[in-house]
Amino acid sequence: MVRKILIAVDGSEPAGRALAKAIEEAKVWGAELHALYVVESGLFSSLPMDNTLEIMYSLLQKEGEDLLNESQEKSTAAGVSLNTHIRQGHAGSEIIALAEELAVDLILLGSHGKSEVDRLLLGSVTDYVVRHSSITTMVVRA
Repeated sequence: MVRKILIAVDGSEPAGRALAKAIEEAKVWGAELHALYVVESGLFSSLPMDNTLEIMYSLLQKEGEDLLNESQEKSTAAGVSLNTHIRQGHAGSEIIALAEELAVDLILLGSHGKSEVDRLLLGSVTDYVVRHSSITTMVVRA
């Protein structure tokens, strides 16, 4: 039985498909649905913090808020309530950490993210979660 579902969103087409599948699964199971966007702060960890980096970080934070709002609108339109979360850090680690905190039964991820390199193989974040999480994970292909 699936009581809680976590979907990770990043604005990519596979993540959009994963969101649609998560909404569908939440309806089938009557499950609580959670969406997560992770600001990859590790991208900036080795660089000195200056105005440029603060602006880049703000843009990523804003992107996450916008994606979560869009996700909530899609979920609401389908008759499913959605709880949203924004985290900072390594995306794979943050997905697993939140899934464990919430005690979710199912994680849904797109097969790859927005980067062109991710398209060559299973996305690095998806691969990380599949390899390191003990929670059932569904990978939705593009």
